[in-house]
Amino acid sequence: MAYPLVYFRYSVSFGGAELGFSEVNGLTLEYEVIRYRDGLSKQLGEMRMPGRPKVTDVTLKKGIFPADSEFFQWITTNHNKLERKDVAINLLDEEGKPKMTWKLLKAWPTKIEGPSFKGDGNEVAIESITLAYEEMTIEAS
Repeated sequence: MAYPLVYFRYSVSFGGAELGFSEVNGLTLEYEVIRYRDGLSKQLGEMRMPGRPKVTDVTLKKGIFPADSEFFQWITTNHNKLERKDVAINLLDEEGKPKMTWKLLKAWPTKIEGPSFKGDGNEVAIESITLAYEEMTIEAS
């Protein structure tokens, strides 16, 4: 009997380097809806056709480690020509092998958010990075 994959086994890689993230949000692909009705149509309502595809920004969250400023350096170097990287988010099976892969093509950071600070908290300090990208592909292994 086949079971669905669990969502807590995943990996994220940036151009070959695999990084650990505690959360990934925003893997969304949708199409704009074009509404059309011409004057000679005998149809009472409007026609609906698929338009351009739209992707949403993806947010990645991870714990902060000492001397870990890779994302800050990425977003602050060459503002007009940010380096774009392909990002792969792999959903893994029980053996750790990728079964589904979401590829974000030509991604770049649009926002980095530092942790919230509380004097009475005991949580891990989490930073988030928001990525924009040009295209998303989804592949099953």
